[in-house]
Amino acid sequence: MEKLIITCAITGAEVTKEDNSYVPYTIDEVTREAYEAYNAGASIIHLHVRNDDGTPTQNGKRFDEAIKAIKERCPDVIIQPSTGGAVGMSNDDRLQPIYLNPEMCTLDCGSVNFGGDEVFINSENDIKYFAEKIYEKGILPELECFGKMHIDQVLRLYKKGFIKGHLHFSFVLGIPGGMTGEERDFIFLKESIPSGSTYSVAGVGRFEFKLAELSIKYGGHVRVGLEDNIFISKGVKAEGNKALVEEVVRIAKLYKREIASPDEARKILGLKV
Repeated sequence: MEKLIITCAITGAEVTKEDNSYVPYTIDEVTREAYEAYNAGASIIHLHVRNDDGTPTQNGKRFDEAIKAIKERCPDVIIQPSTGGAVGMSNDDRLQPIYLNPEMCTLDCGSVNFGGDEVFINSENDIKYFAEKIYEKGILPELECFGKMHIDQVLRLYKKGFIKGHLHFSFVLGIPGGMTGEERDFIFLKESIPSGSTYSVAGVGRFEFKLAELSIKYGGHVRVGLEDNIFISKGVKAEGNKALVEEVVRIAKLYKREIASPDEARKILGLKV
């Protein structure tokens, strides 16, 4: 079984310090959380950025500042900016970090209800536009799928040539309005992607470690982080992203899965080493 790639989603766009005081906003905080997650075993840092007051932003200069600061502390880490941004942002706002030429970025592959009145819109034309811009920059997209219909969308667009190359999926499960995070859901998605693809699983809230264990067991990869889950166990808040990554490493040892370094992750994903 290949080595385990751990992605850490250190801050996101929604969770706040009121939810967990370790959620990073400032560049110094983001750098600290990325460095500690990297030292714990994360080879990919999934990156949103915030203004110092915690409001989400897709400002390219803010991303540039954060990426440079993280790279000073973790020169070999893979940084994966989000092009999801936050609900209500325009497509061109969301795409700003790709112009910094990261190795990877996210590509959301369908619309989803986020609860209440929040709808995260990614129409088919939106996805085509994002894909065109991402591939023009030579970036590997992580194909974020909130359910089976998003995988089907990817496969349709792959067949038509809009999505290309190595397919690396991220199953994001357990959000309101999306697919739940039960074992049956994971198995269904895992068995719906083409042979030769890779996948990572991001379980939201109480699904985080349950899904991490399933992915480890079946040879997939794992995303954890305060963006997705603020607790290390029921009712106990995680003391930073490091604690969440360490828990995945502990589970991996039970299954004798070695942890991939950033360069080993690059080889698995077909990125340049």
